[in-house]
Amino acid sequence: MEIQVVGSKLMARIAVVTGGTRGIGAAISVALKDAGYNVAASYGGNDEAANKFKGETGIAVYKWDVGDFEACQAGVAQIEADLGPIDVLVNNAGITRDGTLHRMSVENWAAVISTNLNSLFNMTRLVIEGMRERGFGRIISISSVNGQKGQFGQSNYAAAKSGAIGFTKAVAQENAAKGITANVVSPGYIGTEMVRAVPEDVLNAKILPLIPVGRLGEPEEIARCVTFLASEDAGFITGSTLSANGGQYMA
Repeated sequence: MEIQVVGSKLMARIAVVTGGTRGIGAAISVALKDAGYNVAASYGGNDEAANKFKGETGIAVYKWDVGDFEACQAGVAQIEADLGPIDVLVNNAGITRDGTLHRMSVENWAAVISTNLNSLFNMTRLVIEGMRERGFGRIISISSVNGQKGQFGQSNYAAAKSGAIGFTKAVAQENAAKGITANVVSPGYIGTEMVRAVPEDVLNAKILPLIPVGRLGEPEEIARCVTFLASEDAGFITGSTLSANGGQYMA
């Protein structure tokens, strides 16, 4: 169990997972809870899914737009009032608005950059000072294989996910001496609801042949990566990108 000493008491560490009620984020939230963390999962819009997740897992859920700094400020303040200071931040929230650049709208570019990249600043900025004061923190951001290699029709998404890697390397350098690590997990094709909705013939002909291990990843496999990086055992790992893509892209 990941614990901290507060006064004379042993307390579970507090972890926040953005986009933490569905897909990879839900698996991360559950894995952290199972590892002994007190978890808060944020979400952006699907109340039905969030309430179902809360009912099934007992994990506290909070709704706000991670691309909006003031909304993040209010959300973080509420979590800290409810649970305590945040020790672990998992920047997982993300959206897609695919399209080739010559047809991409300004709105679709801005939406993806706001949710997938600006959110990293918003959330990390709001927890970093407390982490520095307490001498401990774990910041883990979820990138993508397409942020490492690029992807046709995803200039916005690839830019944001690549930006997450550069952001993390800078944050890692700035805060290493304060007991804070910052790392990236970069998944490949994972068997979430969205990916499994791809027609089977497309999956078999266009996606699986690109993956040397011959299958999709599972959300729980990404969650295990995050849980390790959040732990005390990972204190010497910072500024790193952990690729979990079945061999699809080797950086």
